Amino acid sequence: MGDIEAPDSTGQRQSVLLSVLPSKEFAISRKGMLLISEVALTFISFVCFVASAAAAFVTAPLIEFLVALFLLFAYSTKFNERFKGFQWPLMDFLRCVSASIIFFIISIIAVSKYTDGSSKAAGVFGFIATIVFALDFYVIFNDLAAFLKQGGDLNDEQSRHADDSSDSDPD
Repeated sequence: MGDIEAPDSTGQRQSVLLSVLPSKEFAISRKGMLLISEVALTFISFVCFVASAAAAFVTAPLIEFLVALFLLFAYSTKFNERFKGFQWPLMDFLRCVSASIIFFIISIIAVSKYTDGSSKAAGVFGFIATIVFALDFYVIFNDLAAFLKQGGDLNDEQSRHADDSSDSDPD
């Protein structure tokens, strides 16, 4: 009579799919929106470079797509909180800086040197990706600067408190 599925197997498939997707809270956060747009733009740029005469530049969008996809997964599942050994914000900052520089360079070359439409489209999407990566490293830099400034203030207050509570006479 055919395959009859158990009624809970559909619910189990949906829960597996939902566990892979980022949570709604992360997806609507600033970092989530930046990472999702980075993943989308690098994938579109990758597809455009594959279809273009500028296929030599296909590796940069592919690698950046995979790294951004990994970081999207890591941040959405809080993988970064479990592994404190990595300097996640610094790694993300360096990724964004290098990606914005690389995308800017290959986009200029793709737009100026190649005449086919897909190379031009890859260049335009590369410029948009450059702006998104630059915005991301600007946000990360501001967060890191605020964190370091707050950490510096805490250390100064602790050292002043230790000096005030010491019993030794400075004279």
